[in-house]
Amino acid sequence: MLHAARGRSNARIARETGLHLDTVRTWRDRFARQGIAGLTDRKRSGRPSSFTALQTAQVKALACRLPAETGTPLSRWSCPELAREAVTRNIADSLSASTVRRWLAEDAIKPWQHRSWIFITDPGFRPKA
Repeated sequence: MLHAARGRSNARIARETGLHLDTVRTWRDRFARQGIAGLTDRKRSGRPSSFTALQTAQVKALACRLPAETGTPLSRWSCPELAREAVTRNIADSLSASTVRRWLAEDAIKPWQHRSWIFITDPGFRPKA
């Protein structure tokens, strides 16, 4: 809408934002008919999300830590292990490995590919180097 307020055409807005031209038209039309209220998301079909954004963030944060830091006897996290750990920590009542996998894929988090030589964990590394 800010682009439209500057007098830009739908085609230019689509090009600059990477949106499809039809999407730009739809949103401009909704704004023209309903004002600011037209920019809110409409209700979607299907089951509402079972997890909050906080739960998702907590699982992602857990995935970014080494298992040893949490007292878990693993060298790397796997999605099933992360799901179990999240339930153990009461982040969620139940959580599937596929849900964890989907959440991590959103941000390209791959804890099973952690390499200790990339992430220096020795506090005395600089003096030794």
